[in-house]
Order: sequence, then structure tokens, then C-alpha cells
Amino acid sequence: MNIFEILGMCAAIITTAAFMPQVYKTWKTKDTKSLSLTMYTSFFVGVSLWVVYGFYLESLPMILANGITAISALILIRLKLKYK
Repeated sequence: MNIFEILGMCAAIITTAAFMPQVYKTWKTKDTKSLSLTMYTSFFVGVSLWVVYGFYLESLPMILANGITAISALILIRLKLKYK
């Protein structure tokens, strides 16, 4: 790994970890009224496209970070629809 791949992995860990408290809080409280379905749906599409781009670039940090974030966004979308 070169320095830029290490920086990418650090960025991936930090940005993915920053998203987790929202998923955890929503999962525990089942309170989704403050979540925007439109925002999380478009966010999911965006990070999914980053995953595809990551595969094209063969960038493991991009694939992992955006893959995990896409799954997390999908969980929030599911919770939003379930607990309307």
C-alpha cells in the first residue's frame, strides 16, 4: 500500500464510522420521523455508484467505505418504511 491508499483507508474508516451512530440510534429508538426518505434514497444511489466506480478504479478503500455506507443507508431506508 502506498501513502494515498493508506489515506484512503483512513478516510473510509472515519466517514463510514461517522454514519453508524445514526443507524444505531434509529435501530434502537425506531424513531424515523426526522429521517428524509428522499435524502437517504438519493444518498444510497450515490454511494452505490461510488462502489461501481471503486470497482472500475480497483480501489479497495472506495469499495469498502461506500459498500458499507450503502448497506447502512439501505437499513435506514428499510427502518423508515417500516416505522412510518
